Amino acid sequence: MLEELKKKVYEANMLLPKYGLVTFTWGNVSGVDREKKVFVIKPSGVPYEDLKPEDMVVVDFDGNKVEGAMNPSSDTPTHAWLYKKFDKIGGIVHTHSSYATSWAQSGRSIPCYGTTHADYYYGEVPCLRCLTEEEIEDAYELNTGKLIVDEFARMGKDPEAVSAVICKNHGPFAWGKDPEDAVHCAVVLEEVAKMAFRTELINPKVQPAPQELQDKHYYRKHGANAYYGQGGAK
Repeated sequence: MLEELKKKVYEANMLLPKYGLVTFTWGNVSGVDREKKVFVIKPSGVPYEDLKPEDMVVVDFDGNKVEGAMNPSSDTPTHAWLYKKFDKIGGIVHTHSSYATSWAQSGRSIPCYGTTHADYYYGEVPCLRCLTEEEIEDAYELNTGKLIVDEFARMGKDPEAVSAVICKNHGPFAWGKDPEDAVHCAVVLEEVAKMAFRTELINPKVQPAPQELQDKHYYRKHGANAYYGQGGAK
């Protein structure tokens, strides 16, 4: 079942160690089949060097395993809720990449200090609150997904315009049109987190980039009048 999607999700997962986004098994990638209302995700706790395409697990939007010999990632309920509510995304990545996670542990959103950030994310990448004790004890991973969706709605953020988030005391999630694109967004997130950290070290009084510059760089790559690249390439 879904052998092609399993292969794509496997290949996307293998990009995480390639780009230095994971240590040991600290991450996962999934990809969705909207027509069948299922998604494919990495199995829980399996070292990347041991993974094979056939190890990927098929799960429905309620987090129930549909196919697979192993248990799906422990973050499966988070992925399931995001697929349910963010209906235009096709892939999700969760990592504990060091710079993005450092911002999460500090409880700070990542400001847009320059055009690299503005090319990909419209405005700051938000850091959400920590879950309450009740939310943690009740259904931790599911409530993580619910928090992301609810906070994006409260802040009026478009998940296509801000394709990443950091959860306080936890780490980053990123998404895209497919699993590989989600990894691309996660790599960019780690780089802008690193740049923002270094920027504040160099100039602790730095201010976000002017809004007109942020707008120019975001909209020249996204939207109806985008002109960057060859036919809308990222």
